[in-house]
Amino acid sequence: MRKLIYSNLLYLPHIIAGLVAVVIALGSSVAIIFEAARVAGATSAQISSWLLALGVGMGAGSIGLSLYYRMPILIAWSTPGAALLVTSLAGMPMAEIIGAFVFSAALITLSGITGLFEKLIIYIPKSLASAMLAGILLHFGINVFITMQNQFILVFPMFIAYLIGKRIFPRYIILLVLCLGILIARYKGLFNLEHLPIQLSLPVFIMPAFSWQSVISIGVPLFIVTMTSQNIPGAAMLKAAGYNPKLSPIISWTGIINLILAPFGGFAFNLAAITAAICLGKEADPNPVTRYKASVYAGIFYLIIGIFGATIVFLFTALPKEVVLVIAGLAIFNTLG
Repeated sequence: MRKLIYSNLLYLPHIIAGLVAVVIALGSSVAIIFEAARVAGATSAQISSWLLALGVGMGAGSIGLSLYYRMPILIAWSTPGAALLVTSLAGMPMAEIIGAFVFSAALITLSGITGLFEKLIIYIPKSLASAMLAGILLHFGINVFITMQNQFILVFPMFIAYLIGKRIFPRYIILLVLCLGILIARYKGLFNLEHLPIQLSLPVFIMPAFSWQSVISIGVPLFIVTMTSQNIPGAAMLKAAGYNPKLSPIISWTGIINLILAPFGGFAFNLAAITAAICLGKEADPNPVTRYKASVYAGIFYLIIGIFGATIVFLFTALPKEVVLVIAGLAIFNTLG
């Protein structure tokens, strides 16, 4: 019995899927968050706090919701929201920026509590949802071949290894391809780990202030982008995979988590879309009933990233972007198909 419990808890494909989802999430967008914080004039301590808040929010949300619903519900930060912040935070006082985060979180919470989001979702046909997801994922699939033109020696062996390994050990192939990419990058001198900092992130509380300018130029657009570019595709991803949870409570909880962590830099939390595909696929678990454990492990990795924010971010920023792009593309090939 003890062996059975142990094997259920440490089912390797769950761990791999959770790890790959987090690697892709960080590698593909953490630089945008850094840039947004820099534009906002955040100090090093405040940037570290942003990462802590985001890691804790995504981790707690993913673990709690996945365990409660027994479905692979992955919570992420809003990458389009971060991109929006890069262009809108310049010259804005930090207290008002935080106030805009709080306002956006309140709108998200309200849309969940009132059921408005779920009422809109039911009118989206499954075929349209699938087409929307294909449009989102296609870009990542194409990136595999685009990066091959720029770093052929790095990318081509990863692609060939994926094609061969997919037939032999499909559940572990993404992690193995990632390890191969790191080894090749290290050999070519593209992955340098010198001066690696080992330090914990600490929370920095900023009292929010509210102004019409920050609410209109940051709060409302952040809410709209998060709901339309993240939550709707995320909900469609769950539906396409055969999961149909009550969405209103989930959206409410993402808003509540956002409200709590906004003063520490947690700008937006939402349903994951692209990275969710990794935890929703058969590679994570052939049994859809226990597939939720992949999202639980992703949540654990997010918590670790939040706690060791500075160290983890250094690792991912040191990794060549081509490796991250290829892993992101290969990881969603099945879902895209």
